[in-house]
Amino acid sequence: MTDQTTLAPSEVARIGRALPFWLSLGLIPVVWLSATQGGWWLVLPPVCSWFLFSALDFAFGLNAQNADPETSENDLFWYRLVTLIWPPLQFISLFGLIWYVTRAGHLSGGEKLALFFGVGVMTGTVGINYSHELMHQKAKWERNLGDLLLAMVLYSHFRSEHLLVHHRYIGTPRDPVTARYNEGFHRFYPRVLRQSWHSAFNAEKAMLARKNKPWTDRSNPFWRYWGLQAAMLVLALLLGGWVGVGLFIVQAGVAIWQLELVNYVEHYGLTRKHLGGGKYEHVKPRHSWNAAHKASNWLLINLQRHSDHHYKPDRRFPLLQNHEQADAPQLPYGYPVMTMAAMVPPIWRRIMNPKVRAWRDRYYPEITDWRPYNRAENPAPR
Repeated sequence: MTDQTTLAPSEVARIGRALPFWLSLGLIPVVWLSATQGGWWLVLPPVCSWFLFSALDFAFGLNAQNADPETSENDLFWYRLVTLIWPPLQFISLFGLIWYVTRAGHLSGGEKLALFFGVGVMTGTVGINYSHELMHQKAKWERNLGDLLLAMVLYSHFRSEHLLVHHRYIGTPRDPVTARYNEGFHRFYPRVLRQSWHSAFNAEKAMLARKNKPWTDRSNPFWRYWGLQAAMLVLALLLGGWVGVGLFIVQAGVAIWQLELVNYVEHYGLTRKHLGGGKYEHVKPRHSWNAAHKASNWLLINLQRHSDHHYKPDRRFPLLQNHEQADAPQLPYGYPVMTMAAMVPPIWRRIMNPKVRAWRDRYYPEITDWRPYNRAENPAPR
């Protein structure tokens, strides 16, 4: 008699192809190991996220292979599952650590801060990235999981900003998240924190106005954002007191910093051609930096195939296509290395400014005056 529990060879193959994308789950035991051991173990989460995957990129190289974009949802089960189990695992780990650490006598105050810096690296590198995947899905319950992840880092408005502003205005002065040429990260960061919140709120307010509703209408998602974020803060208070709230805010701040570092890298210096009258050309793969580095794409569930994400935003991450140099500009390294370089503007400019200039010469040789595109604070065309 055949064992009905035996997986078919085709299913085993699907699991095998999806398994590398499950490596991100390893950050959870790494964080807990750091919490229980303290000391130098506390450097493990950032070392694993930044340096280990950078080293693996050098070891494994690039992956230019593409899945069939018409692959059915059923064949993507094992890919989707990792994004669905991460939210509850992150929730349990984050608040479990707040409870544990505020009662742990073996950790000094500095060690607790260092630990939650590492937690923020995890919730930013993996958690916000998974929320990005989930917010693009059609199923409401998947989008709700994305909202849960964003509330855990106090950045719920990212959903509205990303879907209503960034995807529509990428590469134009109306997109706060597109880093301008020669704009260092330390100038970009405070600007984007301020402008992205306002652009997200104004986008939702404008949608309600088109329905003859005020921004105070209960259908405004900002009420849900604020409610979820308040609930997270109250839970942190109940589990860890005011120290727990402080640690929660530390990890949220680190996670937001991680997100905006990635945003900075993804579109630095790339602009859509202005057609006149406030109109711009359609978004193309050339308007995002592409990175085919295998290991960091495992960690980031193909986020580095960002050129295709903006070209086809509704594609699930395993179906995102890699675009070659002919169609999209290429980063020299994966996001872990590039985000570290972005923290040192002279190094960043030395690496990226020649690439931006080459991109301009390749795709827009007819544009001779780039000064209007270079301004970090262009007025928004209406």
